Amino acid sequence: MQDDEIAFLSATGLKKRYARRELSPVEVTTSILNRLDRVNSTLNAFVTPTHDLAMRQANEAQQAYARGDAAILAGIPISIKDLTLTKGIRTTRGSLHYQDWVPDEDAPFMDRVYAYGAVVLGKTNTPEFGWKGETTNRVAGSTHNPWRHGLTPGGSSGGAAAAVAAGLGPLAQGTDGAGSIRIPCSFCGLFGFKPTWGLIAQYPASGTIELAHFGPMTRTVADAALLLTATSGRDPRDRNSWSSEIDYLAELDDIDLTGLRIAWTSDLGYAPVEPEVRAAAEAAAKRFEELGCSVEEAHPGLDDPWHIVDTIWASGMAAVNRERLPHDADRFDPGLLAVIEDGLRISAVDLASAFLQRSAYYQAWRAFMEQYDLVLTPTLPCTAFPVGPDHPGQIAGKTTSYLGWTKFTYPFNVTGQPAATVPCGTDSRGLPIGLQIVGRYRDDLTVLRAAAGFEAIAPWAHQRPAL
Repeated sequence: MQDDEIAFLSATGLKKRYARRELSPVEVTTSILNRLDRVNSTLNAFVTPTHDLAMRQANEAQQAYARGDAAILAGIPISIKDLTLTKGIRTTRGSLHYQDWVPDEDAPFMDRVYAYGAVVLGKTNTPEFGWKGETTNRVAGSTHNPWRHGLTPGGSSGGAAAAVAAGLGPLAQGTDGAGSIRIPCSFCGLFGFKPTWGLIAQYPASGTIELAHFGPMTRTVADAALLLTATSGRDPRDRNSWSSEIDYLAELDDIDLTGLRIAWTSDLGYAPVEPEVRAAAEAAAKRFEELGCSVEEAHPGLDDPWHIVDTIWASGMAAVNRERLPHDADRFDPGLLAVIEDGLRISAVDLASAFLQRSAYYQAWRAFMEQYDLVLTPTLPCTAFPVGPDHPGQIAGKTTSYLGWTKFTYPFNVTGQPAATVPCGTDSRGLPIGLQIVGRYRDDLTVLRAAAGFEAIAPWAHQRPAL
């Protein structure tokens, strides 16, 4: 097979080819690393490629297949977001404060990736400490959207999304504190999944632990289910982590969505949306009727929870970084510095109030979803905007702010519910549009099954950007 063909094979497809000896992990890893060397100088998805590690792991996986004891991720290339602890591998966090930092321990996610035999291609770009929905920082610069150079892939897992969309590995790890998996997956035409809070263990704790999630970013739903199966579950380092004991990939073998009750909301009752995005997402939502679901327009009747997110987010960023301010303020991204300074003005009472409001907001969503199995929304109110700015500036004539423009994604960081984005079309410029699928708390499987059902009638993985 040619390198470009290999680059866009799915993880589940690679597993089958490895088992049949049609391809080898060494062949695939070599091909993808060659492609990375060709395109990354323009794309800037990877901050720190790990060629030697990847080839060593590919050789180990090849030997495991020869022995007949290959683990579930054996030989599958994966990229890791540059916020995640990787022992012995430079981890910049997109920050001048960490530009040469090499951790001395691994995150729980990495322990499982290594244990199950994956091939680690390297660390992908992120804005400083993941603070915004665009991927530019003062260490590595801007990551570009594979669908249109000069436009952002989104953020904060922008490097991860750009890598997968460009054929630089079928699997990527992202983090999501206000939409940071779903934003770039929507902008790059990928499947992205934010599991229920705590299903994938986090260590060390994020400064915004009440909002932060780990999750998979892939070209297919099955690949995300594979990675979720391998990396989810309780870890003692994260007291909020939990285990479902579900093999998510196996549960996608026989999908029947008949009878699911689905609510469609184009704006959650308050969000401005570009007309092309609204139309594409609404058309996609209606297609669930073809799968035997009942779909009706319904809104939860809740106010925008931005004030909850902003209070928790800004105070968390301030807590993590306040000791650096007296002597190193000029080393922060100016936009992040403004967020930190806002956070320093938040009182303990303000933060406690935000946590109480968060609980009430979750309860309101829980009550609303007693009537529905799923809620569908546009993932984002717009398509990709130029690299560099923190936000698009305007959406449907309304002025936007640094994370306040992501009005469909952050509500489900507040509630902790599972939420996915699936590609559902393009705008008039050919840029991807995403549909968000939201499930009940801890009902991750229904979200994945619904996404897989939609993928079956409206496939997207064959669509590739012309780099």
